Amino acid sequence: MTSKIANIRKQLLSDNWYVLNKYTFDLQRKNGGFVEQVREVYDRGNGATILLYNRAKGTVVLTNQFRMPTYVNGNASGMLLEACAGLLDEDPPEQCARREAVEETGFQVSEVKKIFEAYMSPGGVTEIVHFFIAEYQENERQAAGGGVEDEDIEVVELPFSEAVAMIADGRIKDGKTIMLLQYLQIHRLME
Repeated sequence: MTSKIANIRKQLLSDNWYVLNKYTFDLQRKNGGFVEQVREVYDRGNGATILLYNRAKGTVVLTNQFRMPTYVNGNASGMLLEACAGLLDEDPPEQCARREAVEETGFQVSEVKKIFEAYMSPGGVTEIVHFFIAEYQENERQAAGGGVEDEDIEVVELPFSEAVAMIADGRIKDGKTIMLLQYLQIHRLME
């Protein structure tokens, strides 16, 4: 069923960090009638994420960095262990994933594979994230990583089995990272 909306009204609430708009609209219901709805929509642009893995070593490379929204929502340290990611900034998704891998982890990987794309929080955020994986080799490390400008990112290489266990015990809570690790697990790429 395709949703039908009418009488869309848009009000800019914020254009500070990203763009927050308030939309008021009439949504057509299954019975043909309409109901007015009001939603705030946060537009931060689309992004890409990439999980680096090394099958021979049985490891993955993640990043650890401060994330204010997690701090506000109960993460006492604000630090989040996650796959590297970033906004497209008008680059094609694969180019963004490669750029973020170098900036955040220092690895300039040769083979990159797109596995899917997904809305991560469609109830309030417009962002589509493009998901990639890449097998890394030690000789592909071009720099120390750690991010750019105001970023302070720790590069973390750990056994794949430990990363999967960290999902179960709550040390990894980032949705995109969980999805990428489970992709490797489901497709038996680390066996």
